[in-house]
Amino acid sequence: MTTTTMNLGRRGFLKSVAASGLAAGTMPLGTAIWAQSGSVLRAHSYADIDALDPGFYQNGYNVDVMNCIYSKLARYVPGREWEIELEAAEELEQVDDTHIRFRLKPGIMFTGGHGEMTAEDVKFSFERVLEHDSPVKGDWGPLERVDVTGKYEGTIVLSKPFEPLWLIAIPYGTGHIVSKKAVMEATEDGGNFGMTPPAFSGPYVLEEWKPNQYVHLTRNPDWTGPMPGFDEIRIIPMDDEKVAERAYESGDLDYTAITLSSLPSYKANPPANTTIEEYPSLYYVWVGMNLENPALEDINLRKAIQHAINIPQILDAAYSGVADPATGLIAPGLIGHREAPLVPVAGDLDKAREFLEMAGGAPTTPLTIDTLNATTWKTIAEVVQAQLGQIGIPVQINVQDSGSFWTLGMESEGDRWKDMQLVINRFSMLPDPYYATNWFTTEQVGVWNWERFSNPEFDQLHEAALSESDDEKRAAMYRRMQDMMEETGAYRFLTHEGSPVMFNDTVEPALRPDARPLYIGFTPDQA
Repeated sequence: MTTTTMNLGRRGFLKSVAASGLAAGTMPLGTAIWAQSGSVLRAHSYADIDALDPGFYQNGYNVDVMNCIYSKLARYVPGREWEIELEAAEELEQVDDTHIRFRLKPGIMFTGGHGEMTAEDVKFSFERVLEHDSPVKGDWGPLERVDVTGKYEGTIVLSKPFEPLWLIAIPYGTGHIVSKKAVMEATEDGGNFGMTPPAFSGPYVLEEWKPNQYVHLTRNPDWTGPMPGFDEIRIIPMDDEKVAERAYESGDLDYTAITLSSLPSYKANPPANTTIEEYPSLYYVWVGMNLENPALEDINLRKAIQHAINIPQILDAAYSGVADPATGLIAPGLIGHREAPLVPVAGDLDKAREFLEMAGGAPTTPLTIDTLNATTWKTIAEVVQAQLGQIGIPVQINVQDSGSFWTLGMESEGDRWKDMQLVINRFSMLPDPYYATNWFTTEQVGVWNWERFSNPEFDQLHEAALSESDDEKRAAMYRRMQDMMEETGAYRFLTHEGSPVMFNDTVEPALRPDARPLYIGFTPDQA
């Protein structure tokens, strides 16, 4: 796949920060955006939205929409390198390791008569993530408070240095700014407003959402910034990218991600008037095991399963051999990437049988493996089923739709997590290793940590790595954390996939370096 440069060191990154604030990057979205009356962008999303409160968001597909309807101090620049540019801020400067000064652009308005965005809204937006114990409060790490020093000015105060600040906290999900007035009116205590945003501040508003059908965004009449390229955006959720490919071929989509298994045929024979581009991926796909399920409590059984799984066979079947095996959670090019896993990528059936014998033999009742209802994931499940069958372990595949699947291991949804045994999972990632390990801490057990892995040393290393500025020391911490996960027998890391996309030649897309769409930067092609 095409490689992408990732400049991740904070000190190196801050070299691009001018004395007056943050450098705007080489291709600001604002200068690239132009308006075409009556234009509609139709795009595919791999899942339907389910949380539009940026303080309590879930998954990247929610953030894709939030990027359109809210504003942040700074945002990602589309392109092949991880950079950010100013958005709601006209100045943004790291004064020292724990203080970040900002000044908002005057005149950014909230809809519904909720007034102009001020530093009080920034303070409210960031601090409520901590006050309400949000499941994604880790995005802000050691945030202590935001000091308001003027109508538009303030200082973000950290209790200690936080390496992921510039590439996660500020430009991603919890960096979105909401109206304090609107949220306080809509909720009892300023908490989670879920799927009903009380005010918008971005170039688009949510016109309509029909669950599992579409998200309809239209221009924000109160928006005073550069006009976005399209009058309307329709984002159509489809769990199965194969279905999205067929929808694109039928003319129902202008833009979609495509599966790696389809990439060779599309490159050889692309649809008419279509451009295909390849990007690296920060996703990580793995087979996980519920450590607290009685059927999987024996580590020897888990290790037998690990060694029975042959990753190249899975990649040949599910990705046409185009994807590379993963060595852990953290993708190549990121701090903490491991050169090799503890268990060979091809597995070892003899070792698997030895571990199974130490476990007292195969379970008498079939183990279950849960998977999302998508072609690639179902294929992975079928190959794992066959591989475990080679050592005598029977497996039953449970196929789930997206609404059911993404709550499998969440204690907030009842006792379903107790029945979960094996699961094929795929998490999105951002360009800092913190965003990989964050979901596997003890605090995340029953939230996103579905394997229910808990280790005090892992938690301590995760916390220490957030403040470690030495890249080599930090990398060693993340490599050790991945070793610890694999040593439990509860994880078999499969692949980071890849991110090919295709789009109609009437559209000029704006994509992150991992091909995630930045919809407000999409424009109609002027050619």
